[in-house]
Amino acid sequence: MTYVVSRNPATGVESELDVVETSVAQVTMLSELAASVALDFARRPLSWRAALLREVADELEADADHLVTLALDETALGRPRLEGELRRTCFQFRFFADVIDDGAFLNASIDHAKDSPMGPLPDLRRIRVPLGPVSVFGSSNFPFAFSVPGGDTASALAAGCPVVIKAHPAHPATSQACFDALVRGARKGGAPEGLLGLVYGFDAGVALVDAPAIHAVGFTGSVLAGRALWARANARTVPIPFFGELGAANPLVVTPAAAKERASEIGAGFAGSMTLGVGQFCTKPGLLFIPQDPSGDTLVSTLVDALGELSPMTMLSEGIAEHFRSGTVTIADVDGNNRLVGGEGKGEGTSVSAQLFEVPASVFAEPSSTALREECFGPLAIVIRYLTREDLSSALEVADAALTFSVFTAAIDDDAAWLVELGQTKAGRVIANGFPTGVGVSWSMHHGGPWPATTNPSATSVGARGIDRWLRPVTYQGIPEELLPEALRDDNPLGVAQRVDGVLR
Repeated sequence: MTYVVSRNPATGVESELDVVETSVAQVTMLSELAASVALDFARRPLSWRAALLREVADELEADADHLVTLALDETALGRPRLEGELRRTCFQFRFFADVIDDGAFLNASIDHAKDSPMGPLPDLRRIRVPLGPVSVFGSSNFPFAFSVPGGDTASALAAGCPVVIKAHPAHPATSQACFDALVRGARKGGAPEGLLGLVYGFDAGVALVDAPAIHAVGFTGSVLAGRALWARANARTVPIPFFGELGAANPLVVTPAAAKERASEIGAGFAGSMTLGVGQFCTKPGLLFIPQDPSGDTLVSTLVDALGELSPMTMLSEGIAEHFRSGTVTIADVDGNNRLVGGEGKGEGTSVSAQLFEVPASVFAEPSSTALREECFGPLAIVIRYLTREDLSSALEVADAALTFSVFTAAIDDDAAWLVELGQTKAGRVIANGFPTGVGVSWSMHHGGPWPATTNPSATSVGARGIDRWLRPVTYQGIPEELLPEALRDDNPLGVAQRVDGVLR
């Protein structure tokens, strides 16, 4: 048996938990147990399912002090940040309870039997049903909001799917305590045993993707790990959907007019955004496109000064910090690149310093400069200086697709329209005059984007539409009224939105 170890990234102190890594046989057992209760869970009334999510939120909230203390010891992210993240996590569960109450996620549609130009059509009714048991991989950088009790877990439960969760090794004690709170909430709500499962260890994660009882996977992590698991999910005898949020360098463009108007303000704001959470946000702006003019010089100077005032920072783990340092070396080796802040070899263990590089747009656009266009997870950014609109356009065209695309413009700005239009081809969220760090949970949020940002550009891991990943459509043809799901009955006892004979009601 291999016991799970918890590490404090700030002190290096390790402690062995009373938890062992999960065997492949145990993964199979947990996933099959989830499958055995899937139909029971899916049959429960929507009102009961919504109440269950609110019970879970209450349990997390009641244990907040304990959970935050554990997370502080395992992440060094700071108590205010962790307290805010846990509040967001509780809100996510209550938000998805509201999504359930609304009922529109079912996409209920009714077409009564009728004659048509094609001939007689039978009675057809369509609704979305749960996929079945799903697996969720917790992320390293958000021990609450994107981990065991994160948005993937909340949205999957809201869809009516049992969930088996892979704990992230960066915060195992926090993961276990959060899972315990989820189970308490589920039991208080009267949920079937086996609705939730938790596994530990690399081999367990691989086995969870392979498990025949698992019908979909939600993942937040690196491109390398995500791509390997995505390939494995598709190589199964019965392939399954793999919804991976991977990596992105996230471009941010400052137009000449915006730089002239408020260069210092943007420079200082960018320094705060790229180092927020030690740069360990998937939405960190990593590419800053700045005009090559005096206003652009002022912006870069302000950014350099702000970063120069920062002390060394603690990353989530030694492995993440070492990957950051090696990425910094790779970027520094690109010909034509100029380091503005930081230095090679600085920091050891989990300690790192902010890094800032500068290149001309022509260098960034060169085929050999791929290292400049890839995400470097941590407090690092690259300034790309452009002379003309054509110069900027050429550089943006070769930038990888991302989760976000930010544009800083002036009140009257000839560059605003084409940049916003370009942004929607490159990212899942386009932002004007704001920084991308922070993803609000709402009905309209989309947190995704084209490859390599995600494995599925139409899916979101944040917001109401996150529930879509765990549902599939079914059409009922000629089924007697009493055998139909309530949402498809003519009397609509649930009061959900229905599209009846083409008309939304």
